[in-house]
Amino acid sequence: MAAGGFSKLPNGTVVVALNLPSPAAAGPAAVRVLVHARNRARALTRLRNLGLRAVYLRGNDAPPTPDEITAVLHHPDGLLWRTAPTGPAGPGPERAQELWHPIRALLGRPAAQT
Repeated sequence: MAAGGFSKLPNGTVVVALNLPSPAAAGPAAVRVLVHARNRARALTRLRNLGLRAVYLRGNDAPPTPDEITAVLHHPDGLLWRTAPTGPAGPGPERAQELWHPIRALLGRPAAQT
């Protein structure tokens, strides 16, 4: 079961954070995915529609931090990822420097043409 959680925002929307195995073959072992949506069910549906079929949120063990909430709210897609923290020590110096990536960078899909 993937670690994850959610935070309900004052406007009624939610931010869901999940630690998942990486869907990319050449990617990191695990990733932390953030989704901003109207409710938890829609957040999980957004991930399932991208091909991450076995995504479930049980409990609220690892809710998004305030920094994670800010990052996903300021991204136009509302879907971000970065390498998941490993080990009990928490974030290390290399983790603190990693930026958030759009979800299409993980899934290998080209950016939408406008």
